[in-house]
This record gives sequence, C-alpha cells and structure tokens, in this order.
Amino acid sequence: MSQFRFTAKDILEKEFKTSLKGYNQDDVDKFLDAIIQDYEKFHETVERLEQENQQLRREVKRAQEQKPKAPTSSSPVGSTNYDILQRLSNLEKEVFGRKLYE
Repeated sequence: MSQFRFTAKDILEKEFKTSLKGYNQDDVDKFLDAIIQDYEKFHETVERLEQENQQLRREVKRAQEQKPKAPTSSSPVGSTNYDILQRLSNLEKEVFGRKLYE
C-alpha cells in the first residue's frame, strides 16, 4: 500500500478541462497541490530511509569492529614449514629406525 497518490503515468496522462481561455486554472492548481503533497511525502520517506540506512551502516561497522579477529601466527610461514619438516623427520626416525639417520 503506497502512500503516494500518483504515479508518473498518472501525471503524464492527466487531462485538464479547458475553458474559453485554456485549461481550467482551478483544476490545474488542485492537481499541482496534490502533486506537491506527494513529493513532500516522498521526500520525507527518502530522508527517513537514508537515516535508517546510515544507522544500519553504523551498526554493521560496530559489529565488524567487535568481531573477534582470526588468530594470527606469531611465526612466519617458513618456520612453520620447518617445524613440519622436523616433525616428519622425527617420525621417520621412529618408524624406520635410528640407524638410517646415524
């Protein structure tokens, strides 16, 4: 249910009664007054939605700032790889015996 009384098509297709001197001024004024009221409602709605949008953006930003960060490794990747290789070496020694490595 829209709070606006006119669509662009309504405005485009509006026909005014003519009098001897042209359009009936009262009809034109009444129609334009109604259009002005619609545009005021439109403007109020846009402002309200923009404020709501800004509020939601602030809430999202706060939520992202409060979100716990992923744990970071204090050692570089190279040393992690070295640790893995050292563990593999130790595992091989246990599985195949120490004689291969002595």
